[in-house]
Amino acid sequence: MKNTNTLNDDQLINLYLDGDANAFSILVNRHKSKIYTSIYLLVKDEHVAEDIFQDLFIRIIESLNNGAYSESGKFSSWAIRIAHNLCMDHYRKQKRSPIVKASEVIEVHLDYHISESGYDVSIIQNETGQQVRKLIDKLPEEQREIIILRHYANLSFKEIAALSNISINTALGRMRYALMNVRKMMPEIQMAC
Repeated sequence: MKNTNTLNDDQLINLYLDGDANAFSILVNRHKSKIYTSIYLLVKDEHVAEDIFQDLFIRIIESLNNGAYSESGKFSSWAIRIAHNLCMDHYRKQKRSPIVKASEVIEVHLDYHISESGYDVSIIQNETGQQVRKLIDKLPEEQREIIILRHYANLSFKEIAALSNISINTALGRMRYALMNVRKMMPEIQMAC
């Protein structure tokens, strides 16, 4: 039998449906960082993000057990779509619109692959990441959301368009304007340093 850690998502789902709870744990551990980060960036509250994360996996278990999963090879995107909907439900209940503040993120998901370069490289990369998050925080809500879904959740523009109920061209346009706005703001940071 294969090592369950080397199985793809669909194989793990099939094992889970056949009664192997460990397969589901591997699936959760494989995607939890990306999914949790996406939730946290949308709700900006650690406790709310944890609640939504737990609700998400309850929904996923129910969907899997009811045979409602048909996203062959797209588990991560499917889970993030459900998470996004749960975040929007949270805001509807709270009667407020989501505001994403990238400056409140404290290295939730950014992975710096630093190979023995030294502490100074680590400091520079950390400061650069913080400066970029401050710039993202200044963007209009629609542009912030596109950047989060694209770069933190790793969704394709097609997936972002479907998730946000917009066309692919609108998603691409928002990303383009977001990048243009970040570039325009870059001199502000360089002058502040």
